[in-house]
Amino acid sequence: MTLSCSVAVLILYLTAGSGDTVYDTYTDFVEEDFTPQLDYKDPHWCHSPHLANGELICHSPRGGAHRSTLDTRCEMSCDRGYRLIGKNSIHCLASRRWSGTAYCRRMRCHVLPLIPYGRYTCTEGFVVDSRCDFTCDTGYRIEGEHSRTCQHGGSWTGEQPVCSDTDPPKIRCPLSRLKIAEPGKLTASVSWDPPTASDTADKSLDVILVGPEPGSDFKEGPHIIRYKVYDQARNRAACKFIVRVEVRRCLQLSPPLHGYLTCSSDGNNYGATCEYHCDAGYERRGVSSRVCQFNRSWAGSPAECVLMEIKSDVKTTAALLDQFYEKRRLLILSAPNISDPDYQMQNIMIQKSDCGLDLRHVTVIELLGSPPRETGRIKESQLTSEVIEGLRQIFRISRSYFSMVLLDERGRDRERFIIPMASDELFSYIDSFLLDEEERERLELHRDFCD
Repeated sequence: MTLSCSVAVLILYLTAGSGDTVYDTYTDFVEEDFTPQLDYKDPHWCHSPHLANGELICHSPRGGAHRSTLDTRCEMSCDRGYRLIGKNSIHCLASRRWSGTAYCRRMRCHVLPLIPYGRYTCTEGFVVDSRCDFTCDTGYRIEGEHSRTCQHGGSWTGEQPVCSDTDPPKIRCPLSRLKIAEPGKLTASVSWDPPTASDTADKSLDVILVGPEPGSDFKEGPHIIRYKVYDQARNRAACKFIVRVEVRRCLQLSPPLHGYLTCSSDGNNYGATCEYHCDAGYERRGVSSRVCQFNRSWAGSPAECVLMEIKSDVKTTAALLDQFYEKRRLLILSAPNISDPDYQMQNIMIQKSDCGLDLRHVTVIELLGSPPRETGRIKESQLTSEVIEGLRQIFRISRSYFSMVLLDERGRDRERFIIPMASDELFSYIDSFLLDEEERERLELHRDFCD
């Protein structure tokens, strides 16, 4: 502006000197575009440059530390984490202005997505060098990167992790238990409460029982009961406990000499009953049965099998029959006399089948003839006339013809035969209608004894 005014004044002065007065119609001077002369002497031609969060490297024609003289050129760069927006090179113009502008803007990465069942926290948000650490909800674990860092180029390191349910559920089984078998049984019913299961991630759990249901009957010995549980991610947990059933037992009973035992249940377990039986020709002396008690001892004292003594000199029929009641069966054989052919034939067959009759607990009573020479006998033992008459009256046995009457152990008339019977036929009837199941089994074991 100072230069323009001087030119105007000079023009006005020269015109006045010629003797004519010239009046300019302009009230002010118009600044024309021109290229000024470079003045390297002014060190502050342009304002001092500044780049926040960046760096300027300037080269001045004057050299040295001059940063804003005319025609100074500055190269601009940003600090780490910042991006240069604008021109990366400017120079100081004659108009005392820089040829362009630029600034450093903080670089950012995109916003990280949220992860199901987890979260993240970042040190400085989503800017460069910020680190975001990932954590999962209780019951879940990180699969993948545990953290990601915003890089200088605006991208995140690594891959986005996921939160997976890898924590197995927890299950607690009931305590193991011991159960005593009930009397007379080899099993015991055992119950328990189902186990409780929990999971940090899921409320719905699939609990599976491996083994018998609560309340089932368990045999003697240990039984392992297992439970398995799965959560929705199929993580598995298991537990187990033992159910032990104890059968209290007594020492095995020894069978009596000339006899045997029949026992219920397993023979020597708590509550089992063993009955004493005697072989043919022997009778029991003592208790009929013994029971295994909870304290593992047998009730009562052992019985004996002693040689059966038949008192034939009794005065009444009842006294005779009482000796056989519930012990022996009776086969009463009657004939008019000893020379009766039917009797003789039957007598021969009975003598040959004597062993088989003893196995079936059958005693033979013979009634022969008529008074006053009538006889009655059991083997070689003679019966009194009162007993003979009583037998004939009670069981209606005639003296006139050959007959046989078969009585059971209760003294009941079970069958009558009016002709001689072969041993096979007689035994078949006895086996079919008079023996119980235990006696049949016993007979099968000793069937060859008489051969």
